[in-house]
Amino acid sequence: MRTMFLYNAWYVAGWSADLSVKASQARTFLGQPVVLFRTEAGQVVALEDRCAHRSVPLSAGQVAGEAIRCAYHGLEFAADGTCVRIPCQDLIPPKARVRSYPVVEQDAAIWIWMGDVEMADQTAIPRHPYHSDPAWAWRSAHYEVNGNWQLLIDNLMDLSHLPYIHPHTIGGDPDTHFRAEMETRRTEAGVFVQRRMPNSPPPPTYVAARGFTGRIDRWQEIEFMPVMLRIHTGGCDVGTGAYDGHRDHGFSMMGFHGITPETETTTHYFWSMGTNVLTEGIADLVFEQTEATFREDQVVLELQQRRLLQSPDRPRVDILSDAGGNMARRRLAELMKAEAPKEIATA
Repeated sequence: MRTMFLYNAWYVAGWSADLSVKASQARTFLGQPVVLFRTEAGQVVALEDRCAHRSVPLSAGQVAGEAIRCAYHGLEFAADGTCVRIPCQDLIPPKARVRSYPVVEQDAAIWIWMGDVEMADQTAIPRHPYHSDPAWAWRSAHYEVNGNWQLLIDNLMDLSHLPYIHPHTIGGDPDTHFRAEMETRRTEAGVFVQRRMPNSPPPPTYVAARGFTGRIDRWQEIEFMPVMLRIHTGGCDVGTGAYDGHRDHGFSMMGFHGITPETETTTHYFWSMGTNVLTEGIADLVFEQTEATFREDQVVLELQQRRLLQSPDRPRVDILSDAGGNMARRRLAELMKAEAPKEIATA
């Protein structure tokens, strides 16, 4: 059986602010139906979205205290997946249980572990302190993309497409992007890509947010940590220390990108965008322009997916800017190959 997903990893399942007390959400992760809900005590729970009795989705029911109640016959399931109540019946069969998935709330996101429960190490969840740092203003979103999850990783690892897909926001001059000084390397966590574009014209979003009047020293820094990416981009006036770590006076965008496979051909994309410019209205401007650019990316990814479904075995041609994406794919392939014998059991 071909390995489609990486199971033993922490995935973003949603934004904490989007799951209110006593609310539930039905989502599919890695091909598995999951119900997320928040108990009356505020705990986030993730269970298999299928009642053990007659397979009705638990998400069709309602949260009952610290459990979720099936809409069909009223069976209630606790956070660990065990059935704790059957109306008019004291004896609860031991098999009356559903799978419970480890979940953690951290840095404003809900993280879920879909693989071997014994390997779910909470300390391995990538940190994103910018969501709680008062020096940054940010907003978040969730897109449902009709494309394979690795296509989205490719897109984010190679930002040379910006001048072509996003010329009106964060793009810029094509020659500047393709002449960028680029470093790509493996890290303990995953892959790191750095692109430097000294003495380049600022793109429209940068001008609108920081008011640049001349050329800038621009940077793009991409951290891939399966299966989340952090992308720090920005610019400073030429020669003012952008490449020496002196960036507070410039313009920065800090992107969080949680990429969670829904199926082989659809993906949950949980993203946020922050900026260091706290002037009233600027954070909203940056978010709105970023939202427009990511919608442009979504169009491209869905066009890709259509062609790939039509001709799945056609070869691909790589170019220099694919280095980061290809390195990320190799890292994912290594991880998936290592866990392949357990894939069916964990699914």
